Amino acid sequence: MMPTKKQERNKEKIKKLTQEEFEKKVLELAKKGLTSERIGEELKKQNIHPKEHKKKISKILGDKYSIPDIKNVEIKLGKIKKHFEKNKKDKKAMREKERIAAQLRRLKKYFKKL
Repeated sequence: MMPTKKQERNKEKIKKLTQEEFEKKVLELAKKGLTSERIGEELKKQNIHPKEHKKKISKILGDKYSIPDIKNVEIKLGKIKKHFEKNKKDKKAMREKERIAAQLRRLKKYFKKL
């Protein structure tokens, strides 16, 4: 059976990278400031599938890898602290700041165990 034109185009689009080229591509995207999740999404858009390569993106990044859960909570806590500095009488913001700080402590404790 002959392949269709669409199948032929799809074969042309898929790029086979060596492990070194894959690691260079990941580090290049990390320099742009992308998180590991965004790097994976960007690679999939380029038809480069990380599962075909032996290492995970987080392992390639090494020290540059930050746990996204902790990073997002830290950003949220920073925004709430900034708001609370301007609005000292905002009791809901004070409560939220304490709650987010506790959540951050729990996450750090959890990921420290891993």
